[in-house]
Amino acid sequence: MNQMTPPPKIEIIPASAPFSDAQRSWLNGFFAGLLTDRGPTPLSAEQGAAVLQGGDDGEAPWHDQTMPIADRMKLAEGRPLRRRMMAAMAQQDCGQCGYNCHDYSDAIANKTEARLNLCVPGGKETARMLKALNEELEKAPAPVVPAAASVTAGLAIATEPGRSRDYPVAATFVSRRLLNKAGSEKETWHVDFDLSGAGLDYVVGDSFGIFARNDLGDVDQIIALLGASHTTKVRGKTLREVLTSEASLAPAPDSLFELFSYLTGGAQRERARALAQGEDPDGDAATLDVMAALQKFSGVRPHPEAFVEALEPLQPRLYSISSSHNATPGKLSLTVDCVRYVVGKRKRLGLASTFLAERINPGDEVRVYVQKAHGFALPQDPKVPIIMVGPGTGVAPFRAFLLDRKATGAPGRNWLFFGHQRSDCDFFYADELNALKTSGVLTRLSLAWSRDGDKKFYVQDRMRELGREIWTWLAEGASLYICGDAKRMAKDVERALVDIVAQFGARSTDEAVLFVADLKKKGRFQQDVY
Repeated sequence: MNQMTPPPKIEIIPASAPFSDAQRSWLNGFFAGLLTDRGPTPLSAEQGAAVLQGGDDGEAPWHDQTMPIADRMKLAEGRPLRRRMMAAMAQQDCGQCGYNCHDYSDAIANKTEARLNLCVPGGKETARMLKALNEELEKAPAPVVPAAASVTAGLAIATEPGRSRDYPVAATFVSRRLLNKAGSEKETWHVDFDLSGAGLDYVVGDSFGIFARNDLGDVDQIIALLGASHTTKVRGKTLREVLTSEASLAPAPDSLFELFSYLTGGAQRERARALAQGEDPDGDAATLDVMAALQKFSGVRPHPEAFVEALEPLQPRLYSISSSHNATPGKLSLTVDCVRYVVGKRKRLGLASTFLAERINPGDEVRVYVQKAHGFALPQDPKVPIIMVGPGTGVAPFRAFLLDRKATGAPGRNWLFFGHQRSDCDFFYADELNALKTSGVLTRLSLAWSRDGDKKFYVQDRMRELGREIWTWLAEGASLYICGDAKRMAKDVERALVDIVAQFGARSTDEAVLFVADLKKKGRFQQDVY
């Protein structure tokens, strides 16, 4: 380099970091001096820790729900610790943890959140990775930041009753009705709650958190496998009460296998240790819930207190709200697929779905909360047209959108794409949707049935058929929404959208991808996926 050329400006603290311009300028100068005046001398441990926890370019290429955790972690290599923590999460921004993925990782890195097991969609893989990264955090010296540049790292968490998982309130279960007709392969329920006693309201797009209770049959079998009594006292309650309402029974946590390894020997101990470390010695690790783990290690009888302490806490489950507070104040509805499956010869039950489908009775109270949506809401301007793509239970928030637009008299046009397996038994809310169409609230209703013909036909196929009209709506300023399965449906719909933009918007594929990305950036393409 020519000696007269001024050195390049070093930007270590990016514009996205939580500092004022003056603070960022001071820190950039501080670290630039360390890096230039001292040549190749490495940073001290404290300075290294500060950089480790500092900002980066703000990009998150791993923020993709369909990407395996190993690929996400690879993309995050070399990034600050908090960003690697974000990459370990499920990337759904579902809110079950009480945050979005970015804020949950920041809260852990800033030590304002100590719980590492809140990412329900990420499961054991995420919990294991967060544990390893948190150990790295604990070993790193605390960042050294000048007093003038110190900031409050804590994140604002809703403390009002009923507004977060940490402050649930009681709501009353009212009723349920089966949405499928005879001949369906599915079991989907419309569920109603009364919120009037809870003092809760919500806006469409929000989700409803439910603290379900475990199946008593499973609880009693587990107690029998322990060789314990239902009335054994644990945490000031009976063992049965704790296992029903406080402990997660699926999947079996690493800590349970650690406990088993202390209570057995030989090959069993090695097997338990391997499972505790995330290995799969017998090829059945993915199927081991708490009951199956006890059956696998049938000779182990841990003390009930030690057993309960080895379990994870029971986590709430989130569902998209399928009603409008403006249309039915004090009432809230959900659209819930019931999960039942068989492993070996044993029937397994989805925790919250079967709780809502069969283990709760009208008049019962349930601990609940409203989770504010992260970037999933109706346009602020009620005149903006909307296109909604929601097959199966993905129709839930769009039923809410339509009821809300009807209640508020919003003049914007509304187009719904709905699909399922069979038109004669899986057309949820058919009467309601047809009535909304007749009244003019629902401008267009486009349907796709995957089992009605010889060839499977999905919502993305219907979109391609109607691509010219979709492009016209987008060109006129419409917002597009997707709700449903993240791993397949959402990706297939987005791919169809790119193809539509390329074909009818006269763009190359790369230009169409950028166009769709711009829709996301402007909030005109929003997703609620799981």
